[in-house]
Amino acid sequence: MSELSVLASRAIGRREEPEIVRDKIFVRDYVLPIHIGVYPEEQGITQKVGFTVEAEVASAGAARHDMIAEVPSYDDILKGIRAIIAEGHINLVETLAERIAAHCLADPRIARVRVRIEKLERGPEAVGVEIVRPVRKEGI
Repeated sequence: MSELSVLASRAIGRREEPEIVRDKIFVRDYVLPIHIGVYPEEQGITQKVGFTVEAEVASAGAARHDMIAEVPSYDDILKGIRAIIAEGHINLVETLAERIAAHCLADPRIARVRVRIEKLERGPEAVGVEIVRPVRKEGI
């Protein structure tokens, strides 16, 4: 067998994992004044912070009877953000992102979440962090 045929057979035998396509719910560019920051000049003041959250819905989370109780809601995400903020000062945007992701993933109908947090008053336009947290197994 030639080197070319060996390479060709390896390429043919290699199969890409199919990408799972899921529905998403999202909150985009939600802005709140919050107490955040580790630097002395950030203590005791509020800063405008932007939130973008995309939550992928597991197939088990699909609406079947046109009822809000059947699906995770963007309102759940908004309430979660506000509740986390109400707990008080947070030093790091990374910590805030992790808490929001954990809140979203506490709902078993959420398969994966992307959280983007932007401090809108600390850079040329915005600085921040974006995290993606785990895909859960289907059939939840």
